Amino acid sequence: MTKLNAKLLMPDLLANCEDRTELRYQNNAVRRFSLTSGQVSSNYRSDERGVSARVLRNGVAGFAASPLEDPETVRRVLKEAEANARIIGQYGAAVTDLRPSGPAYKRELRDEYEDLEQSYYGEVARKLDAYILKHCPKIKDRVVSIYSDKVEKILLVSQDCRAHLRTPRSYVYISLMADSNKGDTVEVFQAIGGYGDLKHALPSLESAYALIDRLYQQVLDKAQGVSAKAGVHTCILGGTLAGMLAHEAVGHTVESDLVLGGSVAAKLMDKQVASPLISLTDFAHTALGQPAPLPVYVDDEGTPAEDVEIIKDGILRSYMHNLETADHFGVRPQGNARAWLYSDEPLIRMRNTAILPGKDKLEDMIADTEDGYYLVYTNNGQADNTGEFMFGISLAYEIKNGKLGSAVRDTTISGVAFEMLKTVDRVGDRIAWESNGFCGKKQPMAVGLGGPALRCRLMMGGE
Repeated sequence: MTKLNAKLLMPDLLANCEDRTELRYQNNAVRRFSLTSGQVSSNYRSDERGVSARVLRNGVAGFAASPLEDPETVRRVLKEAEANARIIGQYGAAVTDLRPSGPAYKRELRDEYEDLEQSYYGEVARKLDAYILKHCPKIKDRVVSIYSDKVEKILLVSQDCRAHLRTPRSYVYISLMADSNKGDTVEVFQAIGGYGDLKHALPSLESAYALIDRLYQQVLDKAQGVSAKAGVHTCILGGTLAGMLAHEAVGHTVESDLVLGGSVAAKLMDKQVASPLISLTDFAHTALGQPAPLPVYVDDEGTPAEDVEIIKDGILRSYMHNLETADHFGVRPQGNARAWLYSDEPLIRMRNTAILPGKDKLEDMIADTEDGYYLVYTNNGQADNTGEFMFGISLAYEIKNGKLGSAVRDTTISGVAFEMLKTVDRVGDRIAWESNGFCGKKQPMAVGLGGPALRCRLMMGGE
């Protein structure tokens, strides 16, 4: 990976810009290596880099981008962005001054991470594949995939911001398949890793081996699994599933561009939308005294990132904003404008969205449930701006008389988030984070999501 040159932070690059200007240099480096049934199915490296500019002229913003970063190209991109603002201004009124409140923000790159050779990814994948073959004799098939991306940005915003940032993440994905008692194939899938390069996110293979052992037992359980009974049931959601629900079914409804587009949250501010046991925050860079999974210190409009308290004790308190919507609603922006590639304009996006932990132990929640289901993993899901959701459940267990019973074959859950959350009567005391996927909203975005175990009432699909 060719690193961005810190000399690009020189302030004289914007010296001749009369209008408020955002200049962003960016490099997205992706590394991937996969084995399917022991054979290489993916071996991929890419670097996508360039420069973009957004210029505000008479309250209207114009955007331009180029894959080149030389001074001549930068000057051309700045001129194109200014010209685009003039053109757009001929057809619409000014929208905002797009200026963050508070002092100028400066941040230098603090962490260094190694761009590992592709052979290292292959070496790790083959060791994990060999472990599966040795320790999981009853599986039918397996996939081992290693993925890493590093997003590096240099951001200059008129006199408001000078920042050099890098967000690396790396994960190992394991999928195990087995023949079931019904003659078909069942599968379990999970990832391990986190912030940093692969050596940092997975310093030893022992944790990956432990994941494989756990998945092996789960796929054997699922192979002997039963079908869920269709209907409304008492369910305990695992922490990452609760986090996915918080992101998909709640978080998107309170992104203020979608609020202005008519999401259900438009009429719910300061109203009860969940049980008093539920509080939900979009964390910026520190969560509950620990580094957030994917820390954001400043967004791509130059706004310093702060936590957004979305739900407090069941009451909706805040939306997430960029500069334009913050100006519209008369509130202070808190750093939710993010772009995935250099050629993308910043959109309102979540960062590390999580339901806060409560006081209950998971084992006590299960023991206190006479009849229901413990939902562990989701393999897909969707929600719309009404808060209505449907998620596929890839691993679950029956709860009978306060104890876990048979595993449950693939099923679904559905409902309306702001109604389902009102049924929560127990909240676990530990938060589980996940940050290995992408959020899709016109452009992909790396996000963190999390939550504690939740006991609630849900509609389940099944027999």
